[in-house]
Amino acid sequence: MSELPSSTFDFIIVGAGSAGCTLAARLTEHEHYRVCLIEAGGKDSNPLIHIPFGLALLSRFKAINWNYNTLAQPHLNNRELYWPRGKTLGGSSAINAMCYIRGVPQDYDNWAQHGANGWDWDSVLPYFKKSEDQQRGADPFHGVGGPLGVDDLRCVNPMSQSFVDAATEVGVPVNVDFNGAEHEGLGLYQVTHKNGERCSTAKCFLALAQQRKSFTLVTHALVEKILINDNRAHGVAIKVNGQSQTLGAQNEVILCAGAVNSPQLLMLSGVGPKEHLVERGIKVERDVAGVGQNLQDHLDAIVQYRCKSKESYAVALAKLPRYVQAAFNYWRKRNDILSSNIAEAGGFVRSDFATDVPDIQYHFLPAILQDHGRQTALGYGFGLHICNLYPKSRGTITLASADPTQPAIIDPQYLSHPDDQKVMIDGIRKGRAILQSQGFAQYQGEEVLPGAGKDSEEQLLAFIQQHAQTIYHPVGTCKMGADKDDMAVVDEQLNVRGIMGLRVADASVFPRLVGGNTNAPTIMVAERAADFIHQQYQLA
Repeated sequence: MSELPSSTFDFIIVGAGSAGCTLAARLTEHEHYRVCLIEAGGKDSNPLIHIPFGLALLSRFKAINWNYNTLAQPHLNNRELYWPRGKTLGGSSAINAMCYIRGVPQDYDNWAQHGANGWDWDSVLPYFKKSEDQQRGADPFHGVGGPLGVDDLRCVNPMSQSFVDAATEVGVPVNVDFNGAEHEGLGLYQVTHKNGERCSTAKCFLALAQQRKSFTLVTHALVEKILINDNRAHGVAIKVNGQSQTLGAQNEVILCAGAVNSPQLLMLSGVGPKEHLVERGIKVERDVAGVGQNLQDHLDAIVQYRCKSKESYAVALAKLPRYVQAAFNYWRKRNDILSSNIAEAGGFVRSDFATDVPDIQYHFLPAILQDHGRQTALGYGFGLHICNLYPKSRGTITLASADPTQPAIIDPQYLSHPDDQKVMIDGIRKGRAILQSQGFAQYQGEEVLPGAGKDSEEQLLAFIQQHAQTIYHPVGTCKMGADKDDMAVVDEQLNVRGIMGLRVADASVFPRLVGGNTNAPTIMVAERAADFIHQQYQLA
């Protein structure tokens, strides 16, 4: 929309993704405050967003995706990696695999120990529960009545069940709740679904805000910079349909644009490493060295099988009648194959290098995935995604130029720390043992990647270097930390250091990656941000 009912608001939120939609819903619970949410993409009207199985095709729709690419990665054969990020209402929660994972308590205790005071497990658990509408009911770890549907899968492929059943054979437990008392083991993922449909933050949180008169949503709007004067944020400059506008914020501007776009926007606005800003011809409003630093992501390698069994989700003519039946069942009851998130099973195990918590995560797919789903892979098969949960490698987000339409430079520096290579190799070996268990013999599979017989460290490292990709969990580029930490961008209440009226509330504030998928923790951060704002402005 290009016509706004007002040009001044109490709060302006940048980015209608996992955090932004959550924050908008919570702030508009107080209807006398005017809240404006700005999104660069459009409405989440693509039906494949809402049908869970549509995940397989979403990467082909460029209009709902930022379609980023990294710099050539020297430790991955100088490949540029594709980085999809959501560019639609719901952000990446509208295009992700919907696995609901929080990480382990030690993740958050570690945040607190390293300067994020008040972000220990006991402090964040109530906010996870606040968001949640847990299908299984409330218990000490789970909540009911929140906007976010967390459900059991309505369809589980036999191959996915075989993956879980392999647990005892490889010496790990079966885990029925990865977000309960224990994290380790193999099991079926719970998913962010409601009534068999994707429950993105647009569907569950933003829908609440849109019912309130104090709320304004602006779509197809690129925020070009934050307006800062005398060390205070006063609003934003945006471009909508080619027209430049300014919007004022009487209280705060809150960045919820993600681990790539939040640091980019800070730097475009003059908040970031001084020398870098000067090089790009940007006026320095505040020298904050940590902006764009500390980039972390989960690198993913796939052990891929082809098989003779027709149980897998495949692109094959013989499967067409089954898919027609599944479509009919989904239309009637919201179940069957189309209700599957495809990544139905997975788990958490310890590599030989782990300390006190699992450091490897698996996502099992009863399908062949090629190039993030951008290419069609014919035939039957299954694959195991393997990632190192706690990489030691650190990368950067920097500006290509002062032009806000130019993508930032993404340089994750994957595998730059040699320990990351060792953990990935061990994770592949342990993952292979699962796929070679007795339960998988019935599917008559043949390993095509890395390939049978390739088991030396040198061969497996070469496979990783040639084939590994992101599993879509970038964090850390506006790190939260203590005053004494020169690389901390925001304080423990998410205020940008040295700039009043400006916060960041998204995955970019994570000091360190959590041991799992990042969507649920991002929503938790936004829930906490809303409470900080309520307390500061006495919105209770």
